[in-house]
Amino acid sequence: MKRILTRQLAPGMVLANDVHTFDSTTTLLEKGTVLDEKEIARLAFHSVIDVLVEDDLVEISSEDSTPNAGLSYSERIKQSPEFIEFKHDFEECAANFEHTIKDILANNEDLNISDMTAPIYGLLEKERTASGVFDMLHNLRTYDDATFTHSINVALISNILAQWLRWSDTEIEVATQAGLFHDIGKILIPEAIITKPAKLTQDEYTIVKTHPIQGYQSIKDLDISAHVKNACLMHHERCDGSGYPYHLQGPQIDKFAKLVAIADVYDAMTSARYYRGPLCPFIAISMFEDEGFQKYDAEMILAFLTNIVNTYILNTVKLNTGEVGEIIFINKMKLSRPTIKVGDDYIDLSKCLGVYIKEII
Repeated sequence: MKRILTRQLAPGMVLANDVHTFDSTTTLLEKGTVLDEKEIARLAFHSVIDVLVEDDLVEISSEDSTPNAGLSYSERIKQSPEFIEFKHDFEECAANFEHTIKDILANNEDLNISDMTAPIYGLLEKERTASGVFDMLHNLRTYDDATFTHSINVALISNILAQWLRWSDTEIEVATQAGLFHDIGKILIPEAIITKPAKLTQDEYTIVKTHPIQGYQSIKDLDISAHVKNACLMHHERCDGSGYPYHLQGPQIDKFAKLVAIADVYDAMTSARYYRGPLCPFIAISMFEDEGFQKYDAEMILAFLTNIVNTYILNTVKLNTGEVGEIIFINKMKLSRPTIKVGDDYIDLSKCLGVYIKEII
């Protein structure tokens, strides 16, 4: 058996032991489980950093071997001039952030938060709509996303979620900053550990889990909002006390950290991996619906999910059965299970529990 980072898991890997929540109160998946995309997403949802897997893989047969006709939704986006421009600007933004933050941490440069967030707002202004930004992000990622790329993603998502919550302009600005800085502690983890291709030792995993405290310590004396500092420290805390490093509960967690936590986990679940493209947003949404209302701020989760699904009305989707149809109605009581028009038939996914949206095409 071997220990594997969650972000390196692939379908067909077999769990070598039970996987529990961080507080060890709940078994997420049992030993012997053959992992598929949804179960890997569930591990990411619960911020499980690593698991033990068996050495041998189990072959998972595809539920659908029917080829797509024409270009997929993702392919159409990637070929658009808007995507090409966004990709260029995004990569430039991430490179500048990496350079600047390293200089600040090395005390070689003073913090100018306005200069650091200006490119974020530039990306948002070009896309105009939230659905446009999410379309770009879902198709931009690579399986080996760096901390800096992830930070830009979370800053963008945090900004949009704060807008959906109708926060003030000042609060939206702080939320954007909190998203940008939340994972700064990972920069302080030795690169040899973060990028190590082989299994990590237990000591190395313990070091990875210190990144919230390291991030907070690195910026606690900077001239930046206390909410941003708290987001570094608390973005892995959960409202039910199951998070880390301090097992804080709802009222104890900074509201900006609560918001960033949602953006952080959503980005982790929908980032591309070497064995697949970006996970379908509806699979991520189902995780939040099934297990998120206890762990995350209820108002924030509801605003996030409601607005996310509404951006996909009238989109063409492929179901896990292989059927292709159009989203025509959002079920408010089960946002991840809309009604799909397939030919002349209508499939209400809220009443077909074994069927789900696998891909937006």
